[in-house]
Amino acid sequence: MSQKVHAVFPCQKGKGAELLEWLRANLPETRAFPGCEAIEAYSDGDDPDQIILWETFAERADHEAYVAWRIETGFLDILPRYLAGELQISYLDIHTDV
Repeated sequence: MSQKVHAVFPCQKGKGAELLEWLRANLPETRAFPGCEAIEAYSDGDDPDQIILWETFAERADHEAYVAWRIETGFLDILPRYLAGELQISYLDIHTDV
């Protein structure tokens, strides 16, 4: 079963749109990464500076490899110019019996 990932980017006031522009330019690389099945970007309807990625990877290990690759390529180095708080990543387990 695919791994669902919820990533929250709490941006500085007014920086959400800038982060979305950066993501627009860089998410094609994510979509091409091995194991990536889908990735969608959202902004909070009540707080446009809260950016959320809803990701689907074949396995958690695929997403962890992706994060390691992003760290190696300097992704985390650009985040301080946008974020007001820590990037939050959650790995979600589905409960099909509920």
